[in-house]
Amino acid sequence: MASTDTVIEKDASHDHGHHDDGRPLWDGAKSPFGASYGKLMMWYFLLSDAFTFAGFLIAYGSIRFSSPTWPVPDFVFQTHPFGDSHLPLIFVTIMSFLLIISSVTMVRAVQEGHRENKRGVVFWMFLTILGGAGFLGCQAWEWTNLIGTEHMTVTTNPFGTHTVDGVYLDDEHGEPYAAGAERETFKAGEGFLIHKAGGHHGGGHGEADDHGDGHAVATDHHDDGHHDSGWIQRRFEYTDESGATVQAKQEFGPKAFGALFFFITGFHGFHVFSGVAFLLIIMLNVAGGVYVARRNGYEMVEKIGLYWHFVDLVWVFVFLVFYLL
Repeated sequence: MASTDTVIEKDASHDHGHHDDGRPLWDGAKSPFGASYGKLMMWYFLLSDAFTFAGFLIAYGSIRFSSPTWPVPDFVFQTHPFGDSHLPLIFVTIMSFLLIISSVTMVRAVQEGHRENKRGVVFWMFLTILGGAGFLGCQAWEWTNLIGTEHMTVTTNPFGTHTVDGVYLDDEHGEPYAAGAERETFKAGEGFLIHKAGGHHGGGHGEADDHGDGHAVATDHHDDGHHDSGWIQRRFEYTDESGATVQAKQEFGPKAFGALFFFITGFHGFHVFSGVAFLLIIMLNVAGGVYVARRNGYEMVEKIGLYWHFVDLVWVFVFLVFYLL
């Protein structure tokens, strides 16, 4: 009877919504997966942000692969501030390296936080901030070069791609080649840059000067109907399918390229800038001993670390679609 009474008592406890040890079944306030409320909310934010970036990158991909031509990344991104520019993607590789290394230093900061080592957290967070600031500095130079030197904007894309094999009739300055001079040839798929007359284009893309003789300055009608002048669009000739020789002039590249590049990389850059600002604030709080009394393994450092790793991961996809495809 005693054992039966015990079973009856356990059943009665379940009927009243209790565990075998007497705890209520619906007591609530339990952390899902053992994560704190703060970390759970950070994961929610990162998930929603991932959907946002995915939408932008999918839109880029759909426009990119539906366009008959697209700028060649190896040609567009071959400039850097270190001299010889004929090193495709070398500068963006340095940018990516800085961001990846900053992710490693962020891991070390979190590890030191779990050990309650305040000095270690401050040291590694400081290195993370330096990596993020270095990335932003590189991106600022890249934007300055594309806008100020190459004259690429959200509405004008001077980078184009050849669709046929041919030979140029004008040199890089827009001047017709002299009689008997060796003319530059090109292949379908190679990239080119339409220069701004009177502007200096470093980085291996050539120079453009207005000579005032009518050859250096060409005019073009953009797709949006606006008449724009001052661009050097080199003339060329090629042989069509019927064997006839056809003369044409370089056309501006897909206008969407500049808009998508500046918007998506700018949106990511804003995330990096925000991350650097938050890292700086949290590092100062750590140095001031704000989190010492909590004895929770510097959870705030771990939460900003989640955000920083997400920013690094997103850059991998941005790097892929803009600089490699």
